[in-house]
Amino acid sequence: MQNTARRSRPAARPPGRPREFDMDTALDRAVRVFRERGYHATSIGELTAAMRLATGSIYKAFRDKHAVFLAAFERYAALRQEQTRSAAARGANGRERIRHLLLSYVEHSQGSEGRRGCLVVGSAVELSAVDPVVGARVNAQLERNESFIAGLIREGQADGSIPRHVAADDTARLMICITQGLRVVGKARVPLKGERLVGVAMKLLA
Repeated sequence: MQNTARRSRPAARPPGRPREFDMDTALDRAVRVFRERGYHATSIGELTAAMRLATGSIYKAFRDKHAVFLAAFERYAALRQEQTRSAAARGANGRERIRHLLLSYVEHSQGSEGRRGCLVVGSAVELSAVDPVVGARVNAQLERNESFIAGLIREGQADGSIPRHVAADDTARLMICITQGLRVVGKARVPLKGERLVGVAMKLLA
């Protein structure tokens, strides 16, 4: 698998003619395809069509589909992290920050956005057991999210909005299970009663 990882590193571009496409825009389009279809069901032909690039341009920039996927995963993870932290920042204290975070997950698990699914969850199910490179990326992202929630719980305990007896690390792990489960349910098109679900989850902080 180490050889696969080496092959998947983006190729260094020689000096000369600049790249003629916007990398973030191209990766956003790749993210959408991978979210909807998964890794194995996505072909290079589908990626070139979605990214609006010639096959040669993709191979020059990324070498292979695996490298496109890794770059798309990093782009998706960075954007979702920004969205999650922005949602949490709307709260006035630790408890309210967690509530806004959970509501954000509900929002992204409904409608067309929910049906596209979460690339982290999809990768965990499809690839983590057989692709150590992707598995490491998935684990790192889940650990970052869990650490963020644990930090919010400790903030709440410091500001008095969350009782001291709440086990920050264990509760954060359980909330990760809840948030990722929301994404799975949203992908399956099961209706979510967001406010009610968040209200039940918030009882973990009582």
